[in-house]
Amino acid sequence: MTGITLDRIDLTLLAELQRAGRQTNAELAERVHLSASACLRRVQRLEREGVIVGYRAEVDPERLGLGLQAFVRVQLKSHDAERIDTFARQVNAWPEVVACHALTGDMDYLLHVVVRNLEHFSRFLLDKLLAQAEVDDVNSSFVLRTVKRAQALPLQADAG
Repeated sequence: MTGITLDRIDLTLLAELQRAGRQTNAELAERVHLSASACLRRVQRLEREGVIVGYRAEVDPERLGLGLQAFVRVQLKSHDAERIDTFARQVNAWPEVVACHALTGDMDYLLHVVVRNLEHFSRFLLDKLLAQAEVDDVNSSFVLRTVKRAQALPLQADAG
């Protein structure tokens, strides 16, 4: 979406909400040096314009028994619209896939898969992903450790 003008205060609000989304409007207003009513109006405008698209809790996958993460590169057999649509519908139905990106280069998609263990991953791979007629090739890499996991977008709140 283009045409949205964000000033320094908007960017500061967004940065603060990305850091701590559960704070009250009064706390947020104090942190960004606005009155509570002005702060609320700005946040509501950012929501209305689709800049803020939601609020959610950050959950530790290991605490839920989801101890294995993999990045799976997928190559489709062909790139006709029907095959791409079918693949996209399937990916959106699989809870193990927490993100899917269409790529340029030698592979078509990059899936971020979160599962309990290697057996769960194997069942996902064999019973779901490779069972799709659209899939030609897959290549998986397992996460050994996470070096950086940013949930916040890089905002330039200090830029004039």
